[in-house]
Amino acid sequence: MKLGIVGLPNVGKSTLFNAITKAGAEAANYPFCTIEPNVGVVTVPDYRIDTLHEVYNSKKTIYTSIEFCDIAGLVKGASKGEGLGNKFLGHIREVAAIIHVVRGFDDDNIVHVSGQIDPLSDIETINTELILSDLEVLEKRAAKTQKNLKGDKSLAKELDLLKKIIAFLEEGKSARAMELSDDDAEYVKSLDLLSFKPIIYVVNLSEDEINDTDDNERVKQIKEFADTEDAEVVCICARIEEEISELDKEEKELFLTELGIDESGLDKLIKASYKLLNLISFLTAGEDEVRAWTIKRGTKAPQAAGKIHTDFEKGFIRAETISYDKLMECNGSLAIAREKGYIRSEGKEYVVKDGDVMNFLFNV
Repeated sequence: MKLGIVGLPNVGKSTLFNAITKAGAEAANYPFCTIEPNVGVVTVPDYRIDTLHEVYNSKKTIYTSIEFCDIAGLVKGASKGEGLGNKFLGHIREVAAIIHVVRGFDDDNIVHVSGQIDPLSDIETINTELILSDLEVLEKRAAKTQKNLKGDKSLAKELDLLKKIIAFLEEGKSARAMELSDDDAEYVKSLDLLSFKPIIYVVNLSEDEINDTDDNERVKQIKEFADTEDAEVVCICARIEEEISELDKEEKELFLTELGIDESGLDKLIKASYKLLNLISFLTAGEDEVRAWTIKRGTKAPQAAGKIHTDFEKGFIRAETISYDKLMECNGSLAIAREKGYIRSEGKEYVVKDGDVMNFLFNV
């Protein structure tokens, strides 16, 4: 899974990226210090994997991972080549979801590209550039469809939908805010529109504000706007994240407790990403390996098996399945779980649930 971090210059985007990936991307107090996108891969923390590793004393423990891509700061006019232009719009096209870092803190020592702190205006600036880029794509597609309509009347419905999307975007609204049927949504997804990509708005607050987000007017405004797009909102303090990135696990937990913070910004981002993209994890466990596998919620057993190997899906027979919680009731013992009838034999129509511990039987 690849997530793209975007934002106006000097909102704390690269500072956050450095903190959550420890990749050492340059962070400086001037626009465009990020020229090429920096990429960092982080493991997804999962206490279930930690516990299963202890139970089975596995030789290998493999967590699922997320790839974060720090994309250069966009400015007004990027869709027309301003700043660093269309090059970076192309980088956004490659990601599964957008993490839009919005500045919510005041600091006279860090310049804001527009001269004032206005999160909704910042959001509008970037969304407008994505919308303008999409309009260019859509207008070309509509013109081509209109031309082909003369020889193929079945294209009329497609043309009507294209015109509907264009009209919506021309109102300054992102495609992700449209109300669409499942079929229309699949079609719009196939167009690879930038403003249709799922988005998380990350509000970068000061150390003093991070523990009082409920009464923060800027956060309230962003949440109200995010609701119109079915977007997620995460509040972080990039400076705190930078500090805890240098600590070991025990020091990090102690530091967060002292600050009154329940979880790190990275943990918040991962949870929001999984929720936004409708993802879950199933587990495989044994002495050789304990591993987490990420799939879409609603995935059936054969397709989940295919994540491990295509042969598992092709020759799928059944899946021996037990929930992680039930397995822990038996102290991790499959023998005890089997005696208690906790291990289920699931067929091709079984929809995998988060935390299922699975063993696939197949024949090819």
